[in-house]
Amino acid sequence: MKTIDELLAEGVAGKRVFVRADLNVPLENGTGIARITDDGRIRAVLPTVKALAEAGARVVVASHLGRPKGAPDPAFSLAPAAARLGELLGADVAFATDTVGDSATSTVAALADGQVAVLENLRFNAGETSKDDAERGVFADRLAALADLYVGDGFGAVHRKHASVFDLPARLPHAAGYLIATEVGVLKKLTSDVKRPYVVVLGGAKVSDKLAVIDELLGKADRLLIGGGMAYTFLHAQGYEVGISLLQKDQVEVVKEYMKRAEENGVELVLPVDVLVSSDFPDLKTKAPADFDTVDADKIPSTKEGLDIGPRTRELYASKIADAETVFWNGPLGVFEHPDYAGGTTAIAQALVDSDAYTVVGGGDSAAAVRILGFDENAFGHISTGGGASLEYLEGKTLPGLAALED
Repeated sequence: MKTIDELLAEGVAGKRVFVRADLNVPLENGTGIARITDDGRIRAVLPTVKALAEAGARVVVASHLGRPKGAPDPAFSLAPAAARLGELLGADVAFATDTVGDSATSTVAALADGQVAVLENLRFNAGETSKDDAERGVFADRLAALADLYVGDGFGAVHRKHASVFDLPARLPHAAGYLIATEVGVLKKLTSDVKRPYVVVLGGAKVSDKLAVIDELLGKADRLLIGGGMAYTFLHAQGYEVGISLLQKDQVEVVKEYMKRAEENGVELVLPVDVLVSSDFPDLKTKAPADFDTVDADKIPSTKEGLDIGPRTRELYASKIADAETVFWNGPLGVFEHPDYAGGTTAIAQALVDSDAYTVVGGGDSAAAVRILGFDENAFGHISTGGGASLEYLEGKTLPGLAALED
């Protein structure tokens, strides 16, 4: 895989460099004006954009945001992300109001050496995500016409076979940006020559989202700590009442098999011993105080829902992390967006901070939680920008966006 440093050494001054970034930031539109609530993914691509601009390249940044239906939708405009990129760069950033149309063509043509432009949301064009190779190819051809070189740096999208991720690198000389190089280096530390004990903390809503990575980790991790909504399928598999908690009944037999394999492989699979339960899901807008009880994990009332791990589980999980040499964490342990149910996720984050282990926060909601809950990002070994991409890499899958950069 060619690196951006090699590309810079060859010279990029005056050349149009297409940077496939991941500016898929969360937006809040409560006031009628879109506001970025977490700019971590924008900051993650800064080193690559800065290096190219300072070397005299004409930098064309492109990304997706959200899931528009292949047509323009103001709610998913990248304009706020472009503005924030300009603030972080301390320079004007031009914004094209389309992806490959007149605005994109004229905006890129107007760039001088060292200047940066951002294209509108790539997913406003159906060709970006099409499953038809020819349709994606047509869109990739039009994107290629805007550039001379390609730099892949949108790690959060490398598990997608999309035009700007997979097809475009085949049409231009290409290299991996700093973020992708860093992410791949980190993930290699989690898959080969891992320092042990190796502890994996998995949370999030659905166990089905994590089945493949659990399957792979049963042969690699020393301990698996399970929390979040997915924990209730595991508790149900043990024969416990889980009330109205999130439960995937169709996965119970699979989970039973995994629990059996964990025991056979000597992998310690740890489940909650107590949980916070309520009959009402919390109001995430007003953050009004919630009415909840703390109960043993095997005594969840039939009319209540588990919404966070309890205090004894927090202490238990922290003790299982304390002597680790490597920790990977993906997924919040409860409804962290509400202060009454943020304790479990906070406890895990603090345990990672207190640990001497090499700690990796695996993107997505867990990465957002770290920032929202006020933790210093530098206190962790690495905070990934791609939750889904990280999981698929750990599953052993071939990621299209990485494969496209390797030739």
